[in-house]
Amino acid sequence: MRIWQKPISVELLTQAHVGTVVERLGIEFLEVGDDFIKARVPVDARTRQPYGLLHGGVSVVLAETLGSCGAAYSSPPDHRAVGLDINANHLRGATQGWVTGITRPVHIGRTTQVWQIDLHDEQGRPTCASRITMAILAPR
Repeated sequence: MRIWQKPISVELLTQAHVGTVVERLGIEFLEVGDDFIKARVPVDARTRQPYGLLHGGVSVVLAETLGSCGAAYSSPPDHRAVGLDINANHLRGATQGWVTGITRPVHIGRTTQVWQIDLHDEQGRPTCASRITMAILAPR
């Protein structure tokens, strides 16, 4: 079942993030399905920490971007989605290539939403499991 209440596409998501941290970190939106969004981030000089691993904060930026977009586009027109809480379990380091994330809803309610975001490396191994809770704000 398609959950989106607003027009959504890879192109629209990319345009919405021009000039933001998403663009600066090289995050690329890859796919929008009926109930998921997929994006990836490069593991390179912009995104590594001093040990050469993808910075955990960058994993969280990718997770928050995916979950926030999911909530925003599945909310009624004129509603806004803002983050309340995010957690991330870092499961495996990545030193090169791309880390890809996919988000799907756990709960889509009238005033809150919960989204699961799973990140994996190019070999399909999990690198991070994250969950975000979003508040859905009605127009004033």
